[in-house]
Amino acid sequence: MSATLKVRVWRGTESGSYQDFPVPRHESQTVLDVVTHIQRKLDPTLSYRYACRVGMCGSCAMTVNGKARWTCRTHVSVVADGDRVEIGPLRNLPVVKDLVADMAPFFDKWAAAKGRFKGTATRHDDFARVQPDSPKRKLVDESIECIGCGVCYSSCDVVTWKPDYLGPAALTRAWTLVNDVRDDAQRERLEAVAGDAGCHSCHTHMSCTERCPKALSPTAGIAGLKRAVLSAALKGEL
Repeated sequence: MSATLKVRVWRGTESGSYQDFPVPRHESQTVLDVVTHIQRKLDPTLSYRYACRVGMCGSCAMTVNGKARWTCRTHVSVVADGDRVEIGPLRNLPVVKDLVADMAPFFDKWAAAKGRFKGTATRHDDFARVQPDSPKRKLVDESIECIGCGVCYSSCDVVTWKPDYLGPAALTRAWTLVNDVRDDAQRERLEAVAGDAGCHSCHTHMSCTERCPKALSPTAGIAGLKRAVLSAALKGEL
C-alpha cells in the first residue's frame, strides 16, 4: 500500500474539472479527513460542506469514486482504487463551488410532494398520541429516520433522466405523512405524488435503497405510495 494517496478533486462549478492532490495515507483515514487535509494543508480555497463529522447530519455527502456517500463515515481503505480516490459533488444537483452542491432543488421537491405536516389541532388542544404499535405507525418506523442528506437523490437514475422527478427522499417524506393519522392534507398530498413526476415514475432500480447511509428503503415507501394512489383512484378520491 502506497504511503501517499493520489486524490482527484472536482474544482469549480458545473463547467469545472478535476485537480490532482497528493495526500499522506493514514490508518483509519476517512474521505472527509482527506478533503480536510487538502483544504488545510494544500489549497485553502477548496470549498466543501460538513458539520458533525460523526454521521448524524449528512452534510458531508459527496460522490466518492462514482458513488454518493457520507464522507465522514467512509474509510479510504474501503473505497480507494489502489492508491487513487476521486471526490466530487453530489450528482443531480447544481454545483455551487467545488464539492458543495446546491440543495435547494432537493428541498423544493420536498415542498412539491407536500412534505409539510398539516394538522388540525391548535395549541389549546391536548397532545395527539400515536400508538407505536399501530399499523400505520409501524409502516413508517424506518422512513422517519431520513435526515435529508441527498445521497438517495444523487444516486437515483430516474432523477438523472427525468429532472422533474420528485425523487426518493421527497416521496419517502410523503409516505410518512400519508400514514400520519394526525395529518389533514392526505388528498392533496396523494394528488401531488400521483402526477408524472411522482411515485409512478420510479423504475424500482433500488439505487436509493442500496446507497442510503441509514439503511432505509425509499423503494418500499414509494411502492406504498403507488398502492395508496391506486386505492384512492379506484375509490374516486383522486
